[in-house]
Amino acid sequence: MITVASVNVNGIRAAMRKGMEPWFNQNTPQILTLQEVRAANDIAYSVMEPFGGSAYSADAEAKGRAGVAVVSQTPAREVRIGIGDEYFAGAGRWIECDYDLDDGSTLTVVSAYVHSGEAGTPKQDDKYRFLDRMKERLPQLARHADYALVTGDLNVGHTELDIKNWKANQKKAGFLPEERAYFDEFFGDLGWIDVHRKLSGEVPGPYTWWSMRGKAFDNDAGWRIDYHMATPNLAELASNAQVHRAASWGERWSDHAPLVIDYDLPELVDNK
Repeated sequence: MITVASVNVNGIRAAMRKGMEPWFNQNTPQILTLQEVRAANDIAYSVMEPFGGSAYSADAEAKGRAGVAVVSQTPAREVRIGIGDEYFAGAGRWIECDYDLDDGSTLTVVSAYVHSGEAGTPKQDDKYRFLDRMKERLPQLARHADYALVTGDLNVGHTELDIKNWKANQKKAGFLPEERAYFDEFFGDLGWIDVHRKLSGEVPGPYTWWSMRGKAFDNDAGWRIDYHMATPNLAELASNAQVHRAASWGERWSDHAPLVIDYDLPELVDNK
């Protein structure tokens, strides 16, 4: 069994100060993907040292923005940074890691951080360009590896079940019809599976992000915008999806909660 956890840390240094390390030590996923790391690679590697294993980071050229990383207890065979569009080369929003499994197959894990966007602005144009590139990359990943998994903060609630107050957010980035149409395609014609939804069923949430403002967390007025997107054969091996929601507002170390799912895969091979 391989446990994969994904979380937007809202700044890795802040998350570690607020209590991320005890959470990691208690759960110790074999693969942990991080988004919004907000640190240059050398700093990110230093801060992630307590996690042990091997860490791979893709920082952003814009200081203190974005950044994605993968930490694994077994080293990756190959790491690729970027989604294949030079426009996003320094964006710190996509990193791919290939892992060998002991039956000779390959698992590819992606940490992705899609733009939050802002309706009617260039920020939204960038978001659509990134989602367009995802439509091109997903079939390539499915062909590349025996099993492929895209994790991360994808900043779109796919359906009305994914946002507590969806009626009030229909004209806001994150729940625009044009954004949701991409996910119709990801989980439709492209054949990828929303693993969290598959395992949780057609229920509200379970949410993975809550605003730091007001009583959103206390009232569970959240958004489900963090995903495990898997190729069908990998989704069939998934079980035990959990959102590690903090017990109280004051115990949060990010505005997101980790999404943790088990996959009944062969063991990772150490290529050292």
